[in-house]
Amino acid sequence: MSKVKSSETVRVVVRCRPMNEKEVAAGFARVVNVDVKLGQISVKNPKVASAELPKSFTFDAVYDSNSKQLELYDETFRPLVDSVLQGFNGTIFAYGQTGTGKTYTMEGVRNDPDRRGVIPNSFEHVFTHISRSQNQQYLVRASYLEIYQEEIRDLLSKDQSKRLELKERPDTGVYVKDLSSFVTKSVTEIEHVMNVGNQNRSVGATNMNEHSSRSHAIFMITIECSETGLDGENHIRVGKLNLVDLAGSERQTKTGAQGERLKEATKINLSLSALGNVISALVDGKSTHIPYRDSKLTRLLQDSLGGNAKTVMVANVGPASYNVEETLTTLRYANRAKNIKNKPRVNEDPKDALLREFQEEIARLKAQLEKRSTGKERKKGKRRLIGGGGGTEDGEEDDADEEDKDDSLYWKQQQEKLEKEKKAVLDDHSLVADEKQKLLKEKEKKMEDLEREREAAEMLTSKIKTMESKLLVGGKNIVDHTNEQQKNSGAEKARNCRAETT
Repeated sequence: MSKVKSSETVRVVVRCRPMNEKEVAAGFARVVNVDVKLGQISVKNPKVASAELPKSFTFDAVYDSNSKQLELYDETFRPLVDSVLQGFNGTIFAYGQTGTGKTYTMEGVRNDPDRRGVIPNSFEHVFTHISRSQNQQYLVRASYLEIYQEEIRDLLSKDQSKRLELKERPDTGVYVKDLSSFVTKSVTEIEHVMNVGNQNRSVGATNMNEHSSRSHAIFMITIECSETGLDGENHIRVGKLNLVDLAGSERQTKTGAQGERLKEATKINLSLSALGNVISALVDGKSTHIPYRDSKLTRLLQDSLGGNAKTVMVANVGPASYNVEETLTTLRYANRAKNIKNKPRVNEDPKDALLREFQEEIARLKAQLEKRSTGKERKKGKRRLIGGGGGTEDGEEDDADEEDKDDSLYWKQQQEKLEKEKKAVLDDHSLVADEKQKLLKEKEKKMEDLEREREAAEMLTSKIKTMESKLLVGGKNIVDHTNEQQKNSGAEKARNCRAETT
């Protein structure tokens, strides 16, 4: 696979929602026509002369009000997520006027498989891919932030009053300092991370949308994959998926925004305007300066717009005559964006790969454990270590269970041996008192040393298992793998409890 790919344009699709109850009740006309086969969308403006032809736009794909969530995902977003799994950066973002269905497109109805949005479908996609892969090891992490009134908040932080800063590094580009990241091993775990973040997100009611997003939100998934290359060396590639739900553009006369809502809308519109300026500068062919620094949003999306990423933009519009001007603005915006050229490349063997840190730390801990094990007498011969670098196969899981049994037996035998020796000293009446006391102290010291050694070995083993449990191994059913990890964790806790009571 080539590390560098020639430039490619941003893929832009448009989705038109159905007429809502308010629009139907008010008697507004449908002015948007969607031609799915031709990829065209046309808008008839009722405010201009009837003889004037509708404004038409052509995109990579268009979806009408009858479009299905899964159809949209499979046709438009699945290829991008596949690229992320291969080590590319990818960004999906929804743009449009408030109340046009951006959040429905991105999130949908989570408990309904037919109405799940891009984000939950991408979760399922990622973990299904991992479960079907072979001879690969994965580490999946998730972060969640929002840009509210030009301030960045970590939606997963315990301290929701803290505001984060944007930084930039030559090797990795723009990043958010101190943004928390959580390792996730299944769809259930990553959904839990998102649910926690959603509870902290800023939403509010306006005349146009009862649950209007008052912030831009970005859910970031980092997927690190390790496998042995043709050169026999271990190689890591890192794909990053940005799932962006932009707050909707607003007109105060329509939303009825006042006070805090008006202040929010002003900031939203300013950042969307900055985004529009960046798009214009990227496609006009004349600009020598791209104004990424004009807003936090455009700085965070810098790689996604003209940089190292594959990007899909879904523009959401409403069909009613009431919003014809906003619909035309959105379509012009999207029409410009499809001319942006990105230069995506595979992120191979990056210096900051967390997966490599995990593998190296596991190897170091195992070397320590091996060193402690040297010289110990075992019933089944020399001690074998679990796995080879984190994440175990089926046969190795069984070996690990056997090793645990051998460990328990070994420590029990050593304890019993010292107890017998201590009893023998106590029962030996030929020994003078001082000599007996000296021998008893020696045995007690050996017992204390043995207990410290056992605790240290168990602590090392526990650390190794904790780190290995965060890594996912291809070729296994993820649900089964997670259940095995939970079972092993439960067994470990039970052993610890037994040890404390004895």
